[in-house]
Amino acid sequence: MKKKNNAVTVFKYIFLIIIAIFSIFPFFWMIVSATNTAREVNAGKLAFGTHLMENLTNLFHNALNFGSSVGYSALIAVITTVLALLISSIAGYGFEIFHSRARDRVFNILLLSMMVPFCALMIPLYRMFSAVGKAGLTGFGLNTLFAVISPVVCTAFLVFFFRQNTKSFSKDIIEAARIDGLTEPEIFLQMYLPVMKSTYAAGAIITFMTSWNNYLWPLIALQDPQKRTVPLILSAMGSSYTPDYGMIMAGIVISTLPTGILFFVMQKQFVAGMIGSVK
Repeated sequence: MKKKNNAVTVFKYIFLIIIAIFSIFPFFWMIVSATNTAREVNAGKLAFGTHLMENLTNLFHNALNFGSSVGYSALIAVITTVLALLISSIAGYGFEIFHSRARDRVFNILLLSMMVPFCALMIPLYRMFSAVGKAGLTGFGLNTLFAVISPVVCTAFLVFFFRQNTKSFSKDIIEAARIDGLTEPEIFLQMYLPVMKSTYAAGAIITFMTSWNNYLWPLIALQDPQKRTVPLILSAMGSSYTPDYGMIMAGIVISTLPTGILFFVMQKQFVAGMIGSVK
Protein backbone atom coordinates (compact mmCIF):
# COMPACT_ATOMS: atom_id res chain seq x y z
CA MET A 1 0.00 0.00 0.00
CA LYS A 2 2.86 2.35 0.90
CA LYS A 3 4.60 1.65 -2.43
CA LYS A 4 1.36 2.41 -4.25
CA ASN A 5 1.03 5.77 -2.43
CA ASN A 6 4.66 6.61 -3.24
CA ALA A 7 4.05 5.82 -6.92
CA VAL A 8 0.99 8.07 -6.97
CA THR A 9 2.98 10.87 -5.33
CA VAL A 10 5.81 10.51 -7.86
CA PHE A 11 3.31 10.56 -10.73
CA LYS A 12 1.69 13.73 -9.32
CA TYR A 13 5.06 15.50 -9.08
CA ILE A 14 6.02 14.46 -12.60
CA PHE A 15 2.68 15.68 -13.92
CA LEU A 16 3.01 19.02 -12.10
CA ILE A 17 6.58 19.49 -13.36
CA ILE A 18 5.47 18.91 -16.95
CA ILE A 19 2.58 21.38 -16.56
CA ALA A 20 4.96 23.92 -14.97
CA ILE A 21 7.39 23.60 -17.88
CA PHE A 22 4.63 24.18 -20.43
CA SER A 23 3.39 27.17 -18.41
CA ILE A 24 6.79 28.81 -17.88
CA PHE A 25 8.32 28.13 -21.30
CA PRO A 26 6.46 30.96 -23.16
CA PHE A 27 7.76 33.48 -20.61
CA PHE A 28 11.27 32.04 -20.85
CA TRP A 29 11.17 32.19 -24.66
CA MET A 30 9.86 35.76 -24.51
CA ILE A 31 12.71 36.93 -22.24
CA VAL A 32 15.36 35.06 -24.26
CA SER A 33 14.05 36.46 -27.54
CA ALA A 34 14.26 39.99 -26.15
CA THR A 35 18.05 39.55 -25.99
CA ASN A 36 18.46 38.27 -29.56
CA THR A 37 18.16 39.72 -33.05
CA ALA A 38 15.18 39.10 -35.33
CA ARG A 39 17.18 36.58 -37.35
CA GLU A 40 18.12 34.61 -34.22
CA VAL A 41 14.50 34.64 -33.04
CA ASN A 42 13.35 33.30 -36.42
CA ALA A 43 16.02 30.61 -36.20
CA GLY A 44 14.56 29.43 -32.88
CA LYS A 45 17.55 30.30 -30.70
CA LEU A 46 16.85 29.43 -27.04
CA ALA A 47 20.04 30.87 -25.52
CA PHE A 48 20.45 34.36 -24.12
CA GLY A 49 22.00 36.82 -26.54
CA THR A 50 23.78 40.16 -26.24
CA HIS A 51 21.35 42.44 -28.07
CA LEU A 52 19.04 43.46 -25.23
CA MET A 53 20.23 47.07 -25.06
CA GLU A 54 20.10 47.34 -28.84
CA ASN A 55 16.50 46.09 -28.87
CA LEU A 56 15.51 48.48 -26.07
CA THR A 57 17.16 51.40 -27.87
CA ASN A 58 15.32 50.57 -31.09
CA LEU A 59 12.09 50.15 -29.15
CA PHE A 60 12.13 53.55 -27.44
CA HIS A 61 13.47 55.39 -30.51
CA ASN A 62 10.90 53.85 -32.83
CA ALA A 63 8.62 56.15 -34.84
CA LEU A 64 5.59 54.54 -33.16
CA ASN A 65 6.43 56.24 -29.81
CA PHE A 66 6.38 53.18 -27.57
CA GLY A 67 7.46 55.19 -24.52
CA SER A 68 4.52 57.59 -24.71
CA SER A 69 2.13 54.67 -25.26
CA VAL A 70 3.28 53.10 -21.98
CA GLY A 71 2.44 56.29 -20.10
CA TYR A 72 -0.92 56.65 -21.85
CA SER A 73 -1.83 53.01 -21.16
CA ALA A 74 -0.87 53.43 -17.51
CA LEU A 75 -3.03 56.55 -17.24
CA ILE A 76 -6.03 54.76 -18.76
CA ALA A 77 -5.54 51.66 -16.59
CA VAL A 78 -5.16 53.59 -13.33
CA ILE A 79 -8.16 55.86 -13.91
CA THR A 80 -10.29 52.92 -15.05
CA THR A 81 -9.30 50.85 -12.02
CA VAL A 82 -10.00 53.60 -9.48
CA LEU A 83 -13.38 54.56 -10.97
CA ALA A 84 -14.43 50.94 -11.52
CA LEU A 85 -13.65 49.94 -7.94
CA LEU A 86 -15.47 52.97 -6.53
CA ILE A 87 -18.61 52.68 -8.68
CA SER A 88 -18.87 48.87 -8.63
CA SER A 89 -18.30 48.60 -4.87
CA ILE A 90 -20.99 51.20 -4.18
CA ALA A 91 -23.38 49.34 -6.50
CA GLY A 92 -22.56 45.95 -5.00
CA TYR A 93 -22.93 47.33 -1.48
CA GLY A 94 -26.27 48.90 -2.32
CA PHE A 95 -27.69 45.80 -4.02
CA GLU A 96 -26.81 43.59 -1.02
CA ILE A 97 -27.55 45.88 1.94
CA PHE A 98 -30.74 47.52 0.65
CA HIS A 99 -32.77 44.56 -0.56
CA SER A 100 -36.02 44.99 -2.48
CA ARG A 101 -37.78 43.19 -5.31
CA ALA A 102 -37.22 46.07 -7.70
CA ARG A 103 -33.49 46.19 -6.97
CA ASP A 104 -33.20 42.41 -7.38
CA ARG A 105 -34.86 42.66 -10.78
CA VAL A 106 -32.46 45.40 -11.81
CA PHE A 107 -29.56 43.24 -10.63
CA ASN A 108 -30.84 40.27 -12.63
CA ILE A 109 -31.09 42.44 -15.74
CA LEU A 110 -27.54 43.60 -15.03
CA LEU A 111 -26.37 39.99 -14.91
CA LEU A 112 -28.14 39.25 -18.18
CA SER A 113 -26.08 42.00 -19.81
CA MET A 114 -23.02 39.79 -19.30
CA MET A 115 -24.41 37.54 -22.03
CA VAL A 116 -24.16 40.32 -24.64
CA PRO A 117 -20.76 40.16 -26.38
CA PHE A 118 -18.85 43.42 -26.52
CA CYS A 119 -18.47 43.14 -30.29
CA ALA A 120 -22.25 43.64 -30.55
CA LEU A 121 -21.91 46.98 -28.75
CA MET A 122 -18.96 48.40 -30.65
CA ILE A 123 -20.90 49.95 -33.55
CA PRO A 124 -23.52 51.65 -31.29
CA LEU A 125 -20.75 52.93 -29.01
CA TYR A 126 -18.71 54.21 -31.93
CA ARG A 127 -21.69 56.04 -33.42
CA MET A 128 -22.61 57.50 -30.04
CA PHE A 129 -19.13 58.89 -29.28
CA SER A 130 -18.78 60.07 -32.86
CA ALA A 131 -22.05 61.99 -32.54
CA VAL A 132 -20.93 63.45 -29.22
CA GLY A 133 -17.70 64.68 -30.81
CA LYS A 134 -19.54 66.22 -33.76
CA ALA A 135 -21.89 67.99 -31.33
CA GLY A 136 -18.93 70.01 -30.10
CA LEU A 137 -18.50 68.37 -26.69
CA THR A 138 -14.71 68.35 -26.65
CA GLY A 139 -13.23 65.80 -24.31
CA PHE A 140 -16.14 63.37 -24.64
CA GLY A 141 -15.91 62.16 -28.24
CA LEU A 142 -13.54 59.80 -29.99
CA ASN A 143 -9.77 60.00 -29.31
CA THR A 144 -10.38 60.95 -25.67
CA LEU A 145 -9.88 59.26 -22.32
CA PHE A 146 -13.62 59.45 -21.71
CA ALA A 147 -14.39 57.42 -24.83
CA VAL A 148 -11.97 54.65 -23.79
CA ILE A 149 -12.78 54.53 -20.09
CA SER A 150 -16.54 55.12 -19.82
CA PRO A 151 -17.76 51.87 -21.53
CA VAL A 152 -15.69 49.69 -19.19
CA VAL A 153 -15.65 51.75 -16.00
CA CYS A 154 -18.42 49.64 -14.44
CA THR A 155 -18.95 46.04 -15.50
CA ALA A 156 -21.67 43.59 -14.48
CA PHE A 157 -19.02 41.11 -13.37
CA LEU A 158 -17.38 43.56 -10.96
CA VAL A 159 -20.72 44.61 -9.47
CA PHE A 160 -21.61 40.93 -9.01
CA PHE A 161 -18.17 40.29 -7.51
CA PHE A 162 -18.59 43.03 -4.89
CA ARG A 163 -22.15 42.00 -4.09
CA GLN A 164 -21.12 38.41 -3.44
CA ASN A 165 -18.29 39.53 -1.17
CA THR A 166 -20.61 41.92 0.65
CA LYS A 167 -22.65 38.89 1.77
CA SER A 168 -19.78 38.07 4.17
CA PHE A 169 -19.79 41.62 5.57
CA SER A 170 -21.38 41.53 9.03
CA LYS A 171 -24.76 43.26 9.13
CA ASP A 172 -24.30 43.72 12.88
CA ILE A 173 -21.52 46.20 12.18
CA ILE A 174 -23.88 48.26 10.04
CA GLU A 175 -26.62 48.23 12.68
CA ALA A 176 -24.16 49.22 15.42
CA ALA A 177 -22.81 52.06 13.27
CA ARG A 178 -26.32 53.32 12.56
CA ILE A 179 -27.12 53.31 16.28
CA ASP A 180 -23.94 55.33 16.87
CA GLY A 181 -25.25 57.92 14.44
CA LEU A 182 -23.10 57.25 11.36
CA THR A 183 -24.59 58.02 7.99
CA GLU A 184 -24.55 55.51 5.14
CA PRO A 185 -21.59 57.20 3.36
CA GLU A 186 -19.66 57.18 6.66
CA ILE A 187 -20.46 53.49 7.18
CA PHE A 188 -19.26 52.74 3.67
CA LEU A 189 -16.01 54.69 4.02
CA GLN A 190 -15.14 53.93 7.64
CA MET A 191 -16.49 50.39 8.06
CA TYR A 192 -16.90 48.75 4.68
CA LEU A 193 -13.70 49.84 2.94
CA PRO A 194 -11.23 48.67 5.64
CA VAL A 195 -12.95 45.30 6.06
CA MET A 196 -13.14 44.59 2.31
CA LYS A 197 -9.50 45.34 1.47
CA SER A 198 -8.87 41.89 -0.02
CA THR A 199 -11.94 42.28 -2.25
CA TYR A 200 -10.70 45.63 -3.50
CA ALA A 201 -7.25 44.13 -4.13
CA ALA A 202 -8.70 41.29 -6.20
CA GLY A 203 -10.94 43.70 -8.12
CA ALA A 204 -8.00 46.06 -8.72
CA ILE A 205 -5.87 43.29 -10.22
CA ILE A 206 -8.67 42.06 -12.50
CA THR A 207 -9.63 45.55 -13.65
CA PHE A 208 -6.07 46.79 -14.16
CA MET A 209 -5.06 43.72 -16.17
CA THR A 210 -8.20 43.93 -18.31
CA SER A 211 -7.72 47.64 -19.00
CA TRP A 212 -3.97 47.35 -19.62
CA ASN A 213 -4.40 44.49 -22.09
CA ASN A 214 -7.53 45.89 -23.77
CA TYR A 215 -7.07 45.95 -27.54
CA LEU A 216 -10.33 45.95 -29.47
CA TRP A 217 -12.12 49.03 -28.12
CA PRO A 218 -9.01 51.30 -27.98
CA LEU A 219 -8.31 50.27 -31.58
CA ILE A 220 -11.70 51.72 -32.56
CA ALA A 221 -11.93 54.66 -30.16
CA LEU A 222 -8.35 55.97 -30.43
CA GLN A 223 -7.79 56.89 -34.06
CA ASP A 224 -5.06 59.43 -33.26
CA PRO A 225 -1.59 57.80 -33.72
CA GLN A 226 -0.30 59.85 -30.78
CA LYS A 227 -2.81 58.24 -28.41
CA ARG A 228 -2.21 54.57 -29.06
CA THR A 229 -1.97 52.16 -26.15
CA VAL A 230 0.73 49.50 -25.70
CA PRO A 231 -1.26 46.60 -27.30
CA LEU A 232 -1.93 48.77 -30.37
CA ILE A 233 1.75 49.69 -30.72
CA LEU A 234 2.89 46.08 -30.39
CA SER A 235 0.30 44.99 -32.95
CA ALA A 236 1.50 47.68 -35.37
CA MET A 237 5.10 46.52 -34.90
CA GLY A 238 4.17 42.93 -35.67
CA SER A 239 2.21 43.84 -38.79
CA SER A 240 5.08 45.61 -40.56
CA TYR A 241 6.72 44.14 -43.67
CA THR A 242 9.95 43.24 -41.83
CA PRO A 243 9.07 42.94 -38.13
CA ASP A 244 11.97 43.17 -35.68
CA TYR A 245 11.01 40.32 -33.38
CA GLY A 246 13.79 41.06 -30.91
CA MET A 247 12.49 44.60 -30.45
CA ILE A 248 8.89 43.35 -30.29
CA MET A 249 9.76 40.81 -27.60
CA ALA A 250 11.51 43.51 -25.59
CA GLY A 251 8.31 45.55 -25.82
CA ILE A 252 6.23 42.56 -24.72
CA VAL A 253 8.50 42.01 -21.71
CA ILE A 254 8.08 45.65 -20.67
CA SER A 255 4.31 45.51 -21.22
CA THR A 256 4.11 42.40 -19.03
CA LEU A 257 5.96 43.93 -16.08
CA PRO A 258 3.20 46.19 -14.65
CA THR A 259 0.58 43.45 -14.43
CA GLY A 260 3.14 40.90 -13.23
CA ILE A 261 4.45 43.18 -10.48
CA LEU A 262 0.92 44.13 -9.40
CA PHE A 263 -0.12 40.48 -9.16
CA PHE A 264 2.93 39.33 -7.19
CA VAL A 265 2.69 42.27 -4.78
CA MET A 266 -1.01 41.68 -4.10
CA GLN A 267 -1.32 37.93 -4.66
CA LYS A 268 -2.26 37.13 -1.04
CA GLN A 269 -5.03 39.71 -1.06
CA PHE A 270 -6.11 38.49 -4.50
CA VAL A 271 -6.49 34.91 -3.31
CA ALA A 272 -8.33 36.04 -0.16
CA GLY A 273 -10.67 38.20 -2.23
CA MET A 274 -11.45 35.46 -4.73
CA ILE A 275 -12.11 32.93 -1.96
CA GLY A 276 -14.43 35.39 -0.27
CA SER A 277 -16.42 35.85 -3.47
CA VAL A 278 -17.69 32.27 -3.42
CA LYS A 279 -18.65 32.07 0.23
